[in-house]
Amino acid sequence: MSREKTENLFWHEHEVSAADRRTLKGHEAAVLWFTGLSASGKSTVANIVDKKLYSKGTHTYLLDGDNIRQGLNSNLGFNPEDRTENIRRIGEVSKLLVDAGLLTITAFISPFRKDRDMVRKLFPTGRFIEIFCDASIATCEERDVKGLYKKAKAGEIPEFTGISSPYEKPTNAELILNCNEESPETLSEKVIQLLEERGLIKNPAKPD
Repeated sequence: MSREKTENLFWHEHEVSAADRRTLKGHEAAVLWFTGLSASGKSTVANIVDKKLYSKGTHTYLLDGDNIRQGLNSNLGFNPEDRTENIRRIGEVSKLLVDAGLLTITAFISPFRKDRDMVRKLFPTGRFIEIFCDASIATCEERDVKGLYKKAKAGEIPEFTGISSPYEKPTNAELILNCNEESPETLSEKVIQLLEERGLIKNPAKPD
């Protein structure tokens, strides 16, 4: 990277602040970072949460791993370095969306603890909510309609998380979802409850 290019860049403050944008939208902004193995239920639960928040009038945006890799990160592979860059870019995009006042939802395997911690450091305390979709390899294989685990075990997919590449479980997740036993609907309600408890969205059972 050119040192000259870096040194000649300056941060420009906006006349409209992040707090102004949150006030306009009527709710807080944060990133809900769903992490877990492939087929653990991340995207399913994230989509249900997104729909429920939308029905409540909450301004949201959902970033999904497969979708992002078809556009913004289409030039990245799955080696450790590219996985880290994939998460770094998503972290920066999420930061912009949160600054815009959105409750941002992400669904990425994000297998390495250091990468998730890197993204956490981009946000003020309380605006990064790590949600671990905890599911066993056996459960994920049962749900794997794409047949990815079978291909990985046959050596057709190199560096596949959980088979030939490690997944490092979170140690300080704000919420752990039991995706082995509980339904996506039940799990989505737990996410909504957490957001209400933290004051990120309004709890209709409590007066303002």
